[in-house]
Amino acid sequence: MAGSICLKDLHIHESAFLRYGGNGPPVLLLHGHPRTHVTWSKVAPELAKSFTVVCPDLRGFGQSSKPADQRDHAGSSKRAKAKDCIELMSQLGFEQFALVGHDRGSYTAYKAALD
Repeated sequence: MAGSICLKDLHIHESAFLRYGGNGPPVLLLHGHPRTHVTWSKVAPELAKSFTVVCPDLRGFGQSSKPADQRDHAGSSKRAKAKDCIELMSQLGFEQFALVGHDRGSYTAYKAALD
């Protein structure tokens, strides 16, 4: 399934593009820089046999919206991207989920786990 989902915190990030599908426990796959959700195109179908797979474009990448830049670049921080991911999964009905990050996506995953 593909589409765009609006996040509640609109002043930070307007929308996130994602593909998701499958059956089973949820897993969130985060791409690296300068990539998009397409990073997972070969892995996601295999995982979807046993998991509900969620592959978003992180803010500022691909088809997701790009926040207005701030003086301190807070809108582009890993913390802001991690907050988006938590909100995204919450809106999809997942309060607990596995998290996988590639390259810079691993930094976002790490922040999500810590915060």
